[in-house]
Amino acid sequence: MTATDGPSAIVRCFGGSDDLYSRYHDEEWGRPVVDERLLLERLCLEGFQSGLSWLTVLRKRENFRRAFHGFDPETVAAFDQTDIDRLLADATIIRHRGKIEAAIANARATLELRRDGRALPELMWSFRPDFRPAPTSFADVAAATPESTHLSRALKRAGFRFVGPTTVYATMQAAGLVNDHLANCHVRAEVERAQAAVSVV
Repeated sequence: MTATDGPSAIVRCFGGSDDLYSRYHDEEWGRPVVDERLLLERLCLEGFQSGLSWLTVLRKRENFRRAFHGFDPETVAAFDQTDIDRLLADATIIRHRGKIEAAIANARATLELRRDGRALPELMWSFRPDFRPAPTSFADVAAATPESTHLSRALKRAGFRFVGPTTVYATMQAAGLVNDHLANCHVRAEVERAQAAVSVV
């Protein structure tokens, strides 16, 4: 369902009732992300979101960034039991042992991909789907797609965790591999142009 706010009745896919959520919709969701660290962050945060609302994670994102040292893969890959205990005691983030351990595993898998000569951005963007018509409502948007299912399998083979097809598709949406802004959304065309300009080899 679209949300509108303000005197000009700007149409948004979501977020109109919350300023933080509105900014995320307007400035980030669907915008292409090709940076390794930022893709790792998106993937981990979508894992933390599993079973919760994205707004819950968004409100805690700066705390996550602090706790996970900006999701720098080298730093997070070196986390040990002391760090896990520290994170489990940190009430400003989502304290879920499995998700915390998955974030560490994902950082290690990111480094392993790099050592194997294929960085995380290259792997993820290789599953970018062909252009699809703009959805007219979120009823037209699947929770998972064949591409997210195949990417999920590839990530799991590479050692990533908490990367089921639904979580992976949410990451693809957030990181701009797909444009699921609705047809009448005020940023859809801008996001489409940004995505069209991306070429990840």
